[in-house]
Parts: sequence; structure tokens; C-alpha cells
Amino acid sequence: MHMADALLSPAVGATMWAATASLMVYSAKKLKDDPDDRRVPLMGVLGAFIFAAQMINFTIPATGSSGHLGGGMILAVLLGPHAAFLVMASILTVQALFFADGGLLALGCNIFNLGVFPCFIAYPFIYRTIVGEGPTKALLFTGATLASVVALQLGAFGVVLETVASGISELPFASFVLLMQPIHLAIGVVEGLVTTAVITFVWQARPEILQMAQGRIDRDFSTRKVLAGLALVALVTGGIFSWFASAHPDGLEWAMFHAAGQEELEAPKGAAHAALAGIQEKTAFMPDYAFRQGDPGEDDGEGVEEPWPAVSAGTTAAGIVGGFLTLVLAGLIGFALRLAGRSRETVTGA
Repeated sequence: MHMADALLSPAVGATMWAATASLMVYSAKKLKDDPDDRRVPLMGVLGAFIFAAQMINFTIPATGSSGHLGGGMILAVLLGPHAAFLVMASILTVQALFFADGGLLALGCNIFNLGVFPCFIAYPFIYRTIVGEGPTKALLFTGATLASVVALQLGAFGVVLETVASGISELPFASFVLLMQPIHLAIGVVEGLVTTAVITFVWQARPEILQMAQGRIDRDFSTRKVLAGLALVALVTGGIFSWFASAHPDGLEWAMFHAAGQEELEAPKGAAHAALAGIQEKTAFMPDYAFRQGDPGEDDGEGVEEPWPAVSAGTTAAGIVGGFLTLVLAGLIGFALRLAGRSRETVTGA
């Protein structure tokens, strides 16, 4: 559900950038006011894990489409909404800047659609309402699944509204929304199952993490085993499991094809689109999670049907490097906010 710049007008893109930036500032302030040292390494490792997980598209049977994990609910449940939103912003920024996954004009929309709805709507109003303070396996399954489905439905509808409001594509509202919502309902069900599996693992290994995310724990506890487990899964997922990603178009591309006859639209020739495309071309050192043309180890594969699984050194490198970059960026954000919080406490105490 990563939008490309071709779907957006500069006005809509800038508006969503402003809204997203405001929420990032708000989230940073909330996190700085209520810091927790244990949250910082979790932010980095979970960011790397979600980055790797988003590389794996799974086939939606009988549709010719595929989907991938959004990850917002996993982040919200394990980090709390404000830290989760900042980590999601880190993931999508790394993807757009260094792997050309999603446009730079569309980055504000992508962060909003994949971050706001799970973190600030589905998590507090659905997941926490269902699970409460006494989680069980049944409650975790119900809460995570329903919250994931609702978050993805809202995100998909957000894509439709932002695209139609831009008015620069030939995607009619009625047919576009009637294609987007059902395909993302199926994707949301799978996301709910994966979310349940991840948070159940953490809940059984270290339930205090879920309590910390809700601000209900102040005693010391160790997160080393959980961090090590998530880091290992992130490494294997990005480095190896990413070879098994479905070759079918994702839900957004599938809906665009059936609504307008093409999976990708040509970006307008305006100055804003051209400038941002130029920046992305320079920063994206591994576009589409592969080596650039002519890079060592790359096979352009022209005229050859791509095998499955797509064993690729470029994909492995992209998964590992991208996960590391996300870990560093999300971790640095958490660390910087922790330092800012400590400085404020020192000044206030003085």
C-alpha cells in the first residue's frame, strides 16, 4: 500500500506531509515527556523486523494479487502508539529514500495511512478495548485481528481519498474503492494472524513489554531474549525469506490495473514531481530492493522469466542493509528523545 508520487498532486502531498509532520512532533513530545530506556532498543529492533517483513508479499488466492504486512499494530502493541508512529515513519522513510519504495511526495500519505490508523485509532479504540488489562490468547487473537482489519481498511480508504482528491489520475472513485476495500480486507485478515503470532510470542516471553506499552509498569525487567529473537527473525526474513515474496502485484497495483488498466501511472511533468523524482533517483542506491544496473552480482535478467523463489544477492543485501538502516534511524530517534527527556528532568530538578 505504498503510494507512488504519480497518484498525488503537490497540494494533497504537501497537506499530508504537514499533517504527518505535526503528528511526528506530537509523538516525539509525548515520548520525551514519558521516556523509558527499555523502549529505545525495542524501537530499533522492531523497526528492522517490520522493514524485513514488509519485503515479503504473500499471494491472495484466486485474485492474482498479493499483500504484505503493514506492521503498525505490532508496533503499537509492543511500543505504545507514539513510539510506534515514529518507528513506522522511520521504516517508510528508509524505504522511500534508499529503495525507491513509495514516492517522496507521497511519503506523508504513506506514513499517515500506515501509521495513524493502527497507532491512534485501531490500537486504543479496538485492541485495548477488547484485550484490556488481562490478556488471554483468545483476547489477543480477537483484538489483534479486528484491529488489523480495521486499520488496513481505513488505510486503503485513505489511499482512495487522497488519490481522488488529487484529481491527476483516471481512477474513478466508485470502482477504485470497490476494488481496494475487499482486497485489503483479505490482506488485513492475514495481517491480523501475523500480528497475533508476534505479540503472543512476546507476551509469553516477556509480558511486561505489553504492559510497558500501555504505561502500566515501572519495575525493571530484561528484554534481551525478546530483542535477540526479533533481531534474528529480522535478519533471516530480510536476508532469505524475502526470496519467497509473491510475484503478483500488490493490492494497490491490482486495484489500479482493474480500475484503469495499468498497474503504474506516469507521473505528471510538473516541477515538484520532477524535483522529488530527481532526489529519489540520487538517494535510492538499491531501487526495488536490488542492485543497480551494472552493480556487482546483478543479473539484469532481460528476456528470462524470473524464477521462484527469486534467490538474489541483491534482495538479501537490501534486506540486511535496509533493516540495519531502519534499526539505526529508529534507535537514534528513541535515544535522542531519551537524552532530551533526561536534560529536561535535570533542568527541572535543578
